Amino acid sequence: MVWILDNAVDRHKEAPYTFYIPGEEVLDRLQAGDLVKLIFMAEETLDNGCGAERMWVKIVERNASDFRGELVNHPVYLESPQYGDMICFNSVHICSTQLEDPRTKEMDYYFDYKVIVSNDVLEREQFNFMMKDDPNNEHDTGWVFFSGYEDDDYNADSANFQVVSLGVVLNMDDSIIPYLDAATPSAYERDLESGKFVFVEDYDWDAYYDE
Repeated sequence: MVWILDNAVDRHKEAPYTFYIPGEEVLDRLQAGDLVKLIFMAEETLDNGCGAERMWVKIVERNASDFRGELVNHPVYLESPQYGDMICFNSVHICSTQLEDPRTKEMDYYFDYKVIVSNDVLEREQFNFMMKDDPNNEHDTGWVFFSGYEDDDYNADSANFQVVSLGVVLNMDDSIIPYLDAATPSAYERDLESGKFVFVEDYDWDAYYDE
C-alpha cells in the first residue's frame, strides 16, 4: 500500500483554531530520542473509509528541519508502513510531540468551549449575526451564530442548530475575538459595507425570551 505524510502546517493554516501543531519553540527542542506524531495518509481511501492514521515516531537523527525516525506504532488500518520502519520526515509533518507546549492550553480553550450555530452557518461557512445569552454550563460560552439568511420558521426548529467548538466559528472569522467576553445579553450584526460587527442597540430581547 502506498502512503504519504500529511503536511500538518497546511492543515493548521486551513483550521488554525481546531487543528493543533506544536509551536516553533517546541520544534526547536526536538532531538534524538524524542517522540513525534505524524499523519500517515493512504493515497486512496480504504474500503473501511479510513484515509489516514496518526502514529508515533521516535527520532533517531536530526539535520535542521529534516528528521529520520523509527515508527513505534503498529498500524491498525494501513498495511504499510510497519512497526520499526525508518521514516524520513520534515518538521512540517509533525502534528504533535510529547514535549510540554503552552499553546495546548489555548487550543484546549477553543476546542472545549462551545457555541451554538445554525446549520446554515456551517453550510455557507459564514455568519453575519451573533448573540450572547447567559451560558447553560461551564463550557457554554452563551454565543449563538446565524448566517442571517434563516427565516423565523427555520429558527423555530431546534433541529436546524447544533453545538460546536468555539474554534469552528473562529476558523471562519476570528475578528470576533474582542467580542467574546461581552456582557449578556448582547447582539451584534455584521455591517455589509465594512464587514465588521456592530452592536445592535435596539435588539428585542423581550421577544426573544418570550419565544
